[in-house]
Amino acid sequence: MKRFSGLLSAATLAVGLALASAPAMAQQQQQPAPPKVKQSSPAAIAYAKEILALKNVATMYAGAVPGIVEKTKTGLLQQYLNYQKDLDEVAVIVAKNMAGREKEIGEGMAQIYASEFTEQELKDLVAFYKSPLGQKLLTSEPKAITDSLNYMQQWAQQFGVIVAAQFKAEMKKRGKDI
Repeated sequence: MKRFSGLLSAATLAVGLALASAPAMAQQQQQPAPPKVKQSSPAAIAYAKEILALKNVATMYAGAVPGIVEKTKTGLLQQYLNYQKDLDEVAVIVAKNMAGREKEIGEGMAQIYASEFTEQELKDLVAFYKSPLGQKLLTSEPKAITDSLNYMQQWAQQFGVIVAAQFKAEMKKRGKDI
């Protein structure tokens, strides 16, 4: 069940932004420091991990490692076109060496959740998400969000036509047809 699929477009955008900078980062000589996150209790982190698992958040970043490897290879190919065969072969090796590193994203997300909520709040959220209403929220919210985003997009298109007509009418008052 893809409970979080409705939010994947936002997540895809975030991962895409990270992927876009991958080639530049690959060329840096120093390895960047991991983002700093406030430390929380092991229990709070465990509750946060459970919440993320209930929300099936891992689907958002499951393809991060192969995606970054591919994006980096593509960036290098733009600079070193005559190394395509080698870069294709190296990409397989790098992807194999880096497999599983996407779990670091889940760990970081759990730390962030644990820093934003108290241990008791996280415990209560786990209980809520396991309740019938929480399960319904997990199942129905992605569709509600997707449908809401689609509604906003359709509304904006229709409203844009109205606004354009207003511009045209106001410009016509000034003797200018557009």
